[in-house]
Amino acid sequence: MAVSNALTISPRKLRSDLYSYSNQDNTKTPLVISVLASLIDRTLTRNQRISRRASPASSTFCRSSKTQIFNCREIPDMTIQSYLERIFRYTKAGPSVYVVAYVYIDRFCQLNPGFRISLANVHRLLITTIMIASKYVEDLNYRNSYFAKVGGLETEDLNRLELEFLFLVGFKLHVNVSVFESYCCHLEREVSFGGGYQIEKALRCAEEIKSRQMIVQDPKHHHHQFTRVLL
Repeated sequence: MAVSNALTISPRKLRSDLYSYSNQDNTKTPLVISVLASLIDRTLTRNQRISRRASPASSTFCRSSKTQIFNCREIPDMTIQSYLERIFRYTKAGPSVYVVAYVYIDRFCQLNPGFRISLANVHRLLITTIMIASKYVEDLNYRNSYFAKVGGLETEDLNRLELEFLFLVGFKLHVNVSVFESYCCHLEREVSFGGGYQIEKALRCAEEIKSRQMIVQDPKHHHHQFTRVLL
């Protein structure tokens, strides 16, 4: 079956979107969201295989670490793609925010080797890193209470997640140009080699979900009407 050109992401198209995205036209979901969702989905699949082979002792270590704060009370019935799109829809964070959030996630995993991204912790990790990245990148930002509502958390919970994350990465939030560029290149490679099919599949699913769940909202109340999500 032929793939629609509108759903195809090339490395060049991704790079153009990352570097020329306009905040004046922020109704279009940045391409990096689909690429990041694909990358995280493949990481989840790999970590699930590792967890099945892991010994009980190593599993206990992961559960007892400080990173347990990121575990959800219940695993939300929402795909990574849908969750990232939700965050963008209500915050309009630009593409660079998601790249920096990706840097923070990778940095967090490197500094906490007992931690593995899983369905239980990925949503909380995403909203936390995107909020922190937005504060680092953007000139104007929403309050933590607003990000909490978008992410499906209580404000106090998100405040604790932010503080714990900062300590667990040693407050190492600076991302220089060369680091930013290297992570952009990694996302481009995801498109070129490993994730092309998954990205197209995610985009198709997203389009189908949108077509079935179109909700008409009053633009004046856009920032106050949320589909309820609980993490």
